Amino acid sequence: MKRRDFLKTSLAGAALMGGGGALFAGGVSPIMHPLKVQPAKYGLMPGKITEGMVSTFSDAPPPVLRLKQGAPAVLPVENAMEEYTAMHWHGLRIPNAMDGVPYLTQFPIGPGETFQYEFTPPDAGTYWYHPHCMTMTQMALGLTGVMVVEEAEGPGFDSEEVLNLRDFRLNDDGQFIDLYTGRGAARGGTHGTVMAVNWQDVQRADHGTGSLVRLRVAATDTTRIYKLYFEGADGKIIAWDGHPVDYPVPYPTSPDAPLLLSPGQRMDVALRMPSTEGQDVKLMARVPGGTREMAVLRATGTDAGRDLAELAPLPRNPLAEPDLTSPRVEEFIFGWSPEGDLPNNGFCGTLGYTFWSINRTPWAGDAVEGVGPLATLKLGESVVLRLRNESPNLHPIHLHGLTFRPIRSNKREVIPNMTDTALLLKDEVLDIALVADNPGNWAFHCHVIEHQKTGLAGYIEVV
Repeated sequence: MKRRDFLKTSLAGAALMGGGGALFAGGVSPIMHPLKVQPAKYGLMPGKITEGMVSTFSDAPPPVLRLKQGAPAVLPVENAMEEYTAMHWHGLRIPNAMDGVPYLTQFPIGPGETFQYEFTPPDAGTYWYHPHCMTMTQMALGLTGVMVVEEAEGPGFDSEEVLNLRDFRLNDDGQFIDLYTGRGAARGGTHGTVMAVNWQDVQRADHGTGSLVRLRVAATDTTRIYKLYFEGADGKIIAWDGHPVDYPVPYPTSPDAPLLLSPGQRMDVALRMPSTEGQDVKLMARVPGGTREMAVLRATGTDAGRDLAELAPLPRNPLAEPDLTSPRVEEFIFGWSPEGDLPNNGFCGTLGYTFWSINRTPWAGDAVEGVGPLATLKLGESVVLRLRNESPNLHPIHLHGLTFRPIRSNKREVIPNMTDTALLLKDEVLDIALVADNPGNWAFHCHVIEHQKTGLAGYIEVV
């Protein structure tokens, strides 16, 4: 790829590591969140401790990181592993150098090294973070966390609940089995054997009777597409993939019509707790063979008597609206790979095979030099990306650093809310519209990580 001079990248990283606040004028004190990527263990199954995990704590899941919209943040990431890593802030529209993609925006973080990420989030909402080096392994072993960027003024909730949905591949003794398989990578991905919420079987929490709860849900799994619905409460979806909804998203209350939340996607839900103490609100998932509880919120205390209509609308994020008068159209074909060498990802690992491609060319690997962009966009121009799925498998397509609106599909009526991740259905042709308003080289890939790491990846250049 272009701009792959390792020496220059390493020097840039070293300069960032030395500062702490150099990017922030006026003496503003940034929000600090030091993170240490390290080996971990945890009781994922009753009575069993799972060894060989990866987290930012030795004995707990990665924390919910809280930032403020428009407030500078500093996040030093220390690597205490024996392998390389790099951290990506999924959905945040931040400077390209802080995006955390190895060889594209930075040199990977070596053992014993620290890279200091510094940025000011322009958008409020629910986002998440995960490694973009040794991606499949470190994510599958636990390294995914939710990031909340708070609005300047809250809309009036009484409390909040954050849910991190993800699987683990464990045997009956609670220890890891193969994290990925060739069969899974060539199809829909390799599913976990244990579904978890915040590293628990079910997230259970108490909230005030008759109160208003903001539920933030992030799907950080490497594979699973969640089929979700609610029982026991009135509610409405107020934000999708970080941004307040412009168009209503149906509030799901039946397993026969669940809401799909694919890897990388998030939703914010306003819930009114029941008026009777002891009653439950349940987030449910439809799974093969039935349904299961994901979260149970119990009403406690006296009735607060709140109403969803009391909530103020979420303030809009400062997103540019694409001009659809005569936009340029760029087409991308997602499908199996006709041929291809094993991806060369340098220090960031490979799964050992190639199965997928964009425009019938598999990604050559993160560390390969001379691979150009899938498309070059002019800064400020409106563009329609036509996403064509030639495979029978579903693909959550994620674009770094930019937001887009799904505008039309040959398979369904789309809800054109701003997003950074779109689920591409079997045989679907989906048009998404964006403004190329953030300069840099932005990764563009499937968020079924086995697909990404076996060819279904690339980048879009904005200049």
